[in-house]
Amino acid sequence: MTPSRRKLPPLNALRAFEVSGRRLNFRAAAEELGVTQGAVAQQVRALEEHLGQALFQRLPRGLALTPQGAAYLTDVTRAFDTLGDATGRLLERPDTVTISVTPTFAAKLLIPRLAELNAALPGVELRTVATEALSDFDRDQVDIAVRQARPPFPSGLEARLLFRQELVAVASPHLLKGLPLPIATERLGELPLLHDAHDHWPMFLGTSGKLPGAVFNQTTLALDAALAGQGVALACRAFVQADMEAGHLVQVSETTASVEPDYFLVRKRTAASPGAVAAVWDWCVTRLSLSADSQY
Repeated sequence: MTPSRRKLPPLNALRAFEVSGRRLNFRAAAEELGVTQGAVAQQVRALEEHLGQALFQRLPRGLALTPQGAAYLTDVTRAFDTLGDATGRLLERPDTVTISVTPTFAAKLLIPRLAELNAALPGVELRTVATEALSDFDRDQVDIAVRQARPPFPSGLEARLLFRQELVAVASPHLLKGLPLPIATERLGELPLLHDAHDHWPMFLGTSGKLPGAVFNQTTLALDAALAGQGVALACRAFVQADMEAGHLVQVSETTASVEPDYFLVRKRTAASPGAVAAVWDWCVTRLSLSADSQY
């Protein structure tokens, strides 16, 4: 049965015992600990009383460990070594910043730029949480979040507009081989349509009826299907710009649509953010923002 932590001896007493056991002299132990010899002797005596047994033999010119004291010293020294190693590892860890983003934002904008972020901020370890759920900064221990939102924001939050949503229809050039581009909006329905959870196709095509096609719960999955030549996906331009510039996707129609809410970078408003959080925030504003709008 594990003893209650409340029954453990005081840490100062254990430290006095450990140093005294190594030095076998209260005076030398006091010099190492930066306290008086009397204080060390008192701590050790209190420990012996707590344990109900002698740990040292007091000799005219120093100390000698009792058999029980020698065995105890081995275990106590190991425990202090473990604490020292754990503390060293903690201090050697880089600053960690947790950012919560949607899965599509993570896949299409953040992950492709992680090498760039690591090069710009080598002392920062970024922890990415990809979820559609809204984050509670305190409960979820999130430092920064990227979310679709509408201003105004609560007074306790600072927000920066990253980009507005401009929807474009895209497909793989392999799917469109032989088709003249751009395709008229009224003819898009003749192609296989790929739907995500937002399902903006009826609005985009100006219809109220249910449209056929594969359905995915995340935009990034619909875009993966489009890249594989499975159909036409509808997505925010910010998420497909890189694939269009690389020739992996093609905008199939000149028609676009603006929808809300927009994408914002959000954090708690504090007098002074930790250095690593402020550095990641500034990097995101510089590298992920497509808007020149001011803060909210």
